[in-house]
This record gives sequence, C-alpha cells and structure tokens, in this order.
Amino acid sequence: MKIKATLLNSQTPIIKIQIGDKYYPKSILTEENVHIQNNDSEQIISRHLITEGLVLLDTQLNFSSSKTVLFEIDEESIVMNFIYSSNVETHIDQLESEKYSKENTHNIFYTNNFKGSFKIPAHKHVNYLSIILSKEFYYNIINEDWQLHEKFSKKILQQQSCYLTSKYLPFTPAIQWVTSEIKNCTREGLLKRIYIESKIKELLIHQLETLIVKPLASEKINDEDYNKLLEAKKILENDYRNTPTLPELSRLISLNEFKLKKGFKACFGTTVKSYIIKLRMEHAKELFQSKTATVSETAYKCGYKDVSHFSAAFKNYYGFSPQKFKINTDIIQFWLFAFSFIF
Repeated sequence: MKIKATLLNSQTPIIKIQIGDKYYPKSILTEENVHIQNNDSEQIISRHLITEGLVLLDTQLNFSSSKTVLFEIDEESIVMNFIYSSNVETHIDQLESEKYSKENTHNIFYTNNFKGSFKIPAHKHVNYLSIILSKEFYYNIINEDWQLHEKFSKKILQQQSCYLTSKYLPFTPAIQWVTSEIKNCTREGLLKRIYIESKIKELLIHQLETLIVKPLASEKINDEDYNKLLEAKKILENDYRNTPTLPELSRLISLNEFKLKKGFKACFGTTVKSYIIKLRMEHAKELFQSKTATVSETAYKCGYKDVSHFSAAFKNYYGFSPQKFKINTDIIQFWLFAFSFIF
C-alpha cells in the first residue's frame, strides 16, 4: 500500500509511505515526524505511526494563502477519519463527500483506490487524524460477518467505495478522549503497538455506536437548526465548568428551548445536562490519570464548588469513588511502567 500527499503545483511531498497489507500482531510501530516551515505563518506538521497494514496520520496544516493538498492511497483501505477543522473544500473520487468539512466530526470509509483533493483556506489552522487500515488489518479487529456493520462490510467485500454513514457526525466525549490518548501516546516498542491497536479498537466501538446503533436522527432536523445544535454543543465543550442555563443556551444559539432539548437528544443521544456531566467526568478522569490534581482540586477544575457533590457525581458515573479511582490508576501506571522494562 502506497500513501502519498502532496501540495498541488509545488509538488512538495507531505506524506510518502509504503507498507505491506498483511496483519502482523507482533510487528513494531515506527514513528516518522514531518515538519516543513516556509515562513512564520506557513507550516506543515505531521506525525506518522506505521506498521504492516496500518498507518496513523496526525497532520496539521497552516498556510498564508489558499492551497490544495492531493491525497492518494493506491490499494484497498478502510479509513477512520477524524476532522478537527471546518470549511476545507473536499473532493474525493468514487465517494460522494460533503463539499465542506465540519469541525470535530468523524466517519469511516472504504475505497479501492483513494484520490482526493482538499482546498485549505488561507490563515486557517487545519488538523485531521486519519487511521488507514488494510482490509486484512481491519477484519482482524472486527469480524466481517458482524451485523453491526453488515451493509458496510458487504460493500467492502464487493470492492465498492462507500461511507459507513452518509454524513460526518459530531465527536462524542468518548471519541474526543480516545483520540487525545492516541495523539499524546509516549509509549515505546511492543507496548506502543499493543496500546495503539487497543485504542483503535476502542475508537471503532465508539464510532459504530454513534453511526449505527443510534441512527442519525439529525437527518430529520433542518440544516439551520442542526448547525445551531452543533453550536450549543461547542459552547458546552468550550467551558463546561461554567455552563449557561438552558434558557441562556437557548438565547445564545437563537433556538427555542423545546427544539434545543428535543434536538440535542436526537442528534447527540443525550440530554444537555447529561452531556455536561460527561464532559466534566471525562476531564476528571484525565486529571486523575495525569496525577496533576487532588480530588478537591479536580472538583473545582470540573466546575463543582462542593467536593461531596463532585464525589457523588463521579461515583454515579463511573461506579466507584474518585479516591478509589486514583488508587487504582496509580497501581495500573506502576505495573505498566514495570512491564515496559520487560521489552
């Protein structure tokens, strides 16, 4: 499998990778880092994790003038795509893609010979995370006969390019959490391969849950209201410590409370209140795992004035107290550290 990305006209290579398409569970991940900087305002930063049947690309682009990136994969591949930037004009051969990307959205697609062009706006920071899998690798992490993705799997076996779903969908807190763990992984050797593959499986579960188990109810909501609901979701994510009340949120996005409550649940599978709790609990988990805060400090950083209220919410969400979670996390990290010396 050959993967190539270049800047149109200048032919500047951004990505040039060649791998086999077999699945070897004991193969080691290698890492490449690309950093191209023309001046203070133009740069390309790309981190690549590579092994047989798998390439993971975490790429950031920033240009002072509009530029087009050409991206190609010369063989069959399944791509788990996570887009962090909006307004990138997209054209993909064999696939009916949305014309412009939407911030913090995801999808999965299969192509037999991927060719796409992406027009990057001037002065726009663009970031995407793409996990490119050979067909053999993909079917080693999920069974081809599972009803969970039956239609998608049939298209793959028939070599028909397709998306898992017709629309890119918003990130869930779980997807945001796992992609962040992948981006910040510092493990080495075989432990890194085991860790990344486990996170890819976890991401696939979350994507299938979002895309298939919960059908896209937002297709019944008009585009204007859907964009307002995305705006509400972004407001909550930007500051979940001091979230607006439901009436305040309704005014901020110019959508009445009834449509806000009903539409939010339909699009994102959860209520506004439950989503705020999810964001706070995921942040608490991250703080505990990085050992940067005590329970009381974490409660404050997650928007709770009363530690007992935070502890009750944490126990209700995870099934055990934050104190117990911290102890278990410390033990796990100790054994992972000790385990790393074996390899």
